[in-house]
Amino acid sequence: MKDHLLKVLAFNDEVKAVAIVATEAVSQAQKRHDTWSAATAALGRTMIGAQLLATSLKGKEKITVQVNGDGPGGKIMAEANGIGQMRGYISNPHVSLPLNEKGKLDVRGVVGTNGTITVIKDLQMKEPFSGQIPIVDGELGMDFTYYLAVSEQINGAVGVSVLVNPDESVRAAGGFMIQLLPGASEETIVEIERRISEMPLVSKLIDQQEEPIDLLNRLLGKENIKVLEELPVEFHCPCTRERFSAGLLSIGVEDLQHLIDEDHGAEIVCHFCGEKYQFSEDDLNDLITEIKSQKND
Repeated sequence: MKDHLLKVLAFNDEVKAVAIVATEAVSQAQKRHDTWSAATAALGRTMIGAQLLATSLKGKEKITVQVNGDGPGGKIMAEANGIGQMRGYISNPHVSLPLNEKGKLDVRGVVGTNGTITVIKDLQMKEPFSGQIPIVDGELGMDFTYYLAVSEQINGAVGVSVLVNPDESVRAAGGFMIQLLPGASEETIVEIERRISEMPLVSKLIDQQEEPIDLLNRLLGKENIKVLEELPVEFHCPCTRERFSAGLLSIGVEDLQHLIDEDHGAEIVCHFCGEKYQFSEDDLNDLITEIKSQKND
């Protein structure tokens, strides 16, 4: 089953919802960062949450989610845009903890329970929009739900889930987001709450080959759904050698010369995807020449 998301309206347009299968995208992140089980679940849930929030965006508009908790995972970053591309990293990928009291991967143990979650929306305008909440749970699904309520004044529910194999590979990953629109009836709210409470773990359902439409049918009832849009999703990092070369230009002649004298070159590793870019002494000398020529112009 290919990664994709599905957006729907439900209950006579009282509810907007989206469900996502992102097994391959989270698997890509796991392989690139060599994350261990609990860290994989924390990173995967953050990436899925970011992509769910990004479903309100258009095109290359993007959302960045920063999870800064006091757990051993350190900072977790995820980015997603309006065309289904996501990427992410965790500062300490080698975190593996005992299962929690429910027998699940201990994401709260990785994230911590004190700290903040910051959501930055880049809508291709001058200033990005930023919202921040305290970590209220640490399992992240409830934290994203709290973010919607506090920062966007949207009542709803977010579920994010990652299943990891004993060999550390990703078995299944996905989630859902339900948003109550103005005028949603009490009857609709009670019905959705009942369905959510009866819902098995999303990643287990995906492992059983359920697709986004199946998840939404469970959450909202097949008869209540009107499909809006289906979108493929993928792990995608836009980093390039040219971007990092521009970054090296910005550090100036003195620091570039130091890299030549001390390290005889430079290796830059992209935080988000782990891609390595090598710059030889000649490359760095070319950059120095470019800086000097710009100053002379």
